[in-house]
Amino acid sequence: MFFVIGIGIALFIEFLLISKKNKSDSDKILTVWMFLILVHLFLFYLHFTGDIFEVPFLLGVGMPLPLVHGVFLFLYVSFLTKQLPAKRWLLFLHFIPAVGFYIYLIHFFILPTEEKVEIFQNQGAGYEVFNTIRQYAVACSGIFYVAWSALLLKKHRHRIRDQFSDIERVNLQWLRVLTLGLGAIWALVIFIGDDFFVFTGVVIFIFLIGFFGFRQADIFSHSEPDDINSEQKEKYQKSGLTDELSKNLHQKLLQLMKEEELYKRSELSIGDLAEKLNIHPNYLSQIINEREGKNFYDFVNTFRLEEFKRLIAFPKNQQLTLLSLAFDCGFNSKSSFNRFFKKATGQTPSEYFEKLTPH
Repeated sequence: MFFVIGIGIALFIEFLLISKKNKSDSDKILTVWMFLILVHLFLFYLHFTGDIFEVPFLLGVGMPLPLVHGVFLFLYVSFLTKQLPAKRWLLFLHFIPAVGFYIYLIHFFILPTEEKVEIFQNQGAGYEVFNTIRQYAVACSGIFYVAWSALLLKKHRHRIRDQFSDIERVNLQWLRVLTLGLGAIWALVIFIGDDFFVFTGVVIFIFLIGFFGFRQADIFSHSEPDDINSEQKEKYQKSGLTDELSKNLHQKLLQLMKEEELYKRSELSIGDLAEKLNIHPNYLSQIINEREGKNFYDFVNTFRLEEFKRLIAFPKNQQLTLLSLAFDCGFNSKSSFNRFFKKATGQTPSEYFEKLTPH
């Protein structure tokens, strides 16, 4: 019954994904992936109940499928975070192992029904080498793509701090948890190997990936700047932004932030600010990094923090809650406010307020 519920949830989520308007590339990846997960779960259910022998043409169809789930996790993360190769056709190469296994199985698929049933009832007799290779391939594929996806997400965490002043909605914390969840499923595959436990984890995974993935908006909806990576200094030196121009733009930036109080816009991005200054976001990122020694996230939130300190110093504002003042300064959540305040001052907002007010 549990697996039937899982299939039902997967069908419903697949319907929602197909019905979603203005699908991004990552949505399309998720839609295809959810369909394959649904097929895989359905095939397992047929095996689990023994009904697979009523539809023998499906025997063996699901065997190479574990090789695609790691690939789709990697593709989903890559498209969602816009970390893609210049030649996207190269992404199809990741499916070669799964396609290779299906090609190898062609001679099994065309066997008479009686022979296919007998092979399955005898634990894959005659295909022992194939099954051993498949098991190792599945294990290696899972470990490799989960690790690669985790690295992409780590890079994304650093990247968004150069582009957003509030990262709560774009940090993809849920996807990191989901990646670990898929890693846990592969751990079950490798160390336990019991399909019942593995697919119980799959059902939970289906619900989580559908729920969070459907809600996730496109992160880089504006024309995003190129990734600022560990080689940014060398790239900046070749960018053509002179020292004098950098200094002038830096002064304009500070003046703009103070006069228009742009930091009070909770969702201020580097694209928004670059548009105000009429420069490319890459140049603005360079100026902030070189002149302020900060990323965009820290730069904007420093203004918010100083504004909070200024406001809380007035006795009339001390009757308000700390969080309401933080929101007025541009912070978008309690967690981001507390975290940045602690990082910048070494104390919590409450501790700062207690020292500020007389006893």
